[in-house]
Amino acid sequence: MTAIDFRGVFPAMCTPFHQDGSIDFETLRDDAQRLESAGVDGLVPVGSTGESATLSHDEHIEVVEAVIDAVDDVPVIAGSGSNNTKEALELSQRSAEAGADALLLISPYYNKPEQQGFVDHYTTLADAVDLPQIVYNVPSRTGQNIEPDTAVELASHPNIRAYKAASGDMNQISEIIERTRDEDFAVLSGDDGMTLPVLSVGGTGCISVSANIEPERTCAMVGAALSGDFERARAIHHELGPLFRAMFVETNPIPVKEAMRIRGYGPAYLRSPLTRLSDEHLDHLRDVLATLETEDLEDEYAEAER
Repeated sequence: MTAIDFRGVFPAMCTPFHQDGSIDFETLRDDAQRLESAGVDGLVPVGSTGESATLSHDEHIEVVEAVIDAVDDVPVIAGSGSNNTKEALELSQRSAEAGADALLLISPYYNKPEQQGFVDHYTTLADAVDLPQIVYNVPSRTGQNIEPDTAVELASHPNIRAYKAASGDMNQISEIIERTRDEDFAVLSGDDGMTLPVLSVGGTGCISVSANIEPERTCAMVGAALSGDFERARAIHHELGPLFRAMFVETNPIPVKEAMRIRGYGPAYLRSPLTRLSDEHLDHLRDVLATLETEDLEDEYAEAER
């Protein structure tokens, strides 16, 4: 099995599209290289932020292959989950064959399985595909919560190596960290605004939307927290707070794609049924991004004066 260190910052990548809805592979490769150069610890294509629900299976694998080919030295964690265990298995096997280093597996959505259904689903995938796998709990999208007992049971499987926490419930996240401290098991924040709190109780990093826009700052925040410098981590967390909130004023990835466009990183086109960011939020997003750019300049001036 591939060794991978689930510590640090792993941007949940967007999938850029042309205006006609086809995948913009040139921009995708450029974006992967930009993020690698910024110092991130891995890349996560074709998750929810990558609009995986609107991609065909072939497109899904093509995106994974394009990101793998574009980067030199960071692991690629392919989103390969589904609400159909058979379909998730096919996507996971094909992602492994394409060269993915690990898999991110959203819990089955819409079906609303019971807790034993989660255990059976994830165990089937982990038994069949010899790659490190991340259980992804996001009840706001799936309609069902993976309970702590279930997460702890799954952590005992040698191929289930991490948990992406996006429940918004710090008590639950803290309990999972507490009960898996003796396992080779990482807990990653899946909610940018909760990354610092999750790190403070023993989390190891984040799978981040905002890191697409501010990868260096996100890496600085997470790195500071992991090294025990929580004063610096808190300062960066508050600096990034307006961006964290702006990224979720509408359904992800609508705001982040608009931010990518404003920054010149890629087009804002989305596949239906998602729509472009509304005018009522656009001006605020521009203001947030402009403030961060101004703060960058101020930091450079301060460094030069020192």
